[in-house]
Amino acid sequence: MAPLFDKYLHLALLVTAAKAAPVPQAPCDLVALEQAADAYIAAQTAGSLVPLQSVISTSWTYMENNKNISASTGVLMTALDIDHRRTNYDLVTCATYTEVVAASGPYVIGTQIRHDTEGLVTSIDTIASTTGSWLFNATKTLQYVQSEDPGWTPLPVSAQSTREVIQTAGDAYLDMWSDAHAHERVPWGTPCVRLEGSAYTGKGAANDSCQPGIPSNHSQAPNTHRRYIIDQEMGSVSVFCVWEHMMNAADSHEFRLEKGKLRYVHTITECGGKTCKL
Repeated sequence: MAPLFDKYLHLALLVTAAKAAPVPQAPCDLVALEQAADAYIAAQTAGSLVPLQSVISTSWTYMENNKNISASTGVLMTALDIDHRRTNYDLVTCATYTEVVAASGPYVIGTQIRHDTEGLVTSIDTIASTTGSWLFNATKTLQYVQSEDPGWTPLPVSAQSTREVIQTAGDAYLDMWSDAHAHERVPWGTPCVRLEGSAYTGKGAANDSCQPGIPSNHSQAPNTHRRYIIDQEMGSVSVFCVWEHMMNAADSHEFRLEKGKLRYVHTITECGGKTCKL
């Protein structure tokens, strides 16, 4: 089987599982998700798989930048001084999304971790950007995410949206490149800030908008092979995909909604070790 076909076959299977993930037979254990997310951070800090050994299943898989590889050859084996970490929890599909910035690495990383019904990790799916990646500057990214930190807190029930509304908003945004009407379905909020690599649309103003720079060419290749982590309490959805119109890049988009309106967008994009070009 050709390597490229094999890669996308694996992605297609993962996407199917992400879209149709059943509600676990037993209640999802938040403590287990937290422990696994902490173990992942410990592993990345140490550059070692040892901290993960107590939380992973015997048949777990590792993906990095949309490729199924051995974890022993991935970025997990690079010890990083982590400056920023935020983890969101999906208590329906028993999964987490963790955003990591290591300015000295330099790396900006997004990682989706999925669990079985016993709470063990079955897959770690990572988008890891570094020098040469799209609009990459880890020091700038760190400054922006730290300035936003007060805004990334759990929402009161009155400000939360349904899982369906949150995912639909993310999908509408990602459809803008291939659908001329997708922007009409995005629940644009004000203020809204977009962190795209290290480029930032926010100026700290009440009228900050995420709409400047949205696609005007809607005939581009679509963003495919999407997989989702939804944290309803945080109003967020993490979407990993293949950014087809940008060299089939590995891409992470995270969206946060407050009272049904889009407030934050974070992107991480990596082009297979090459300089990203549209």
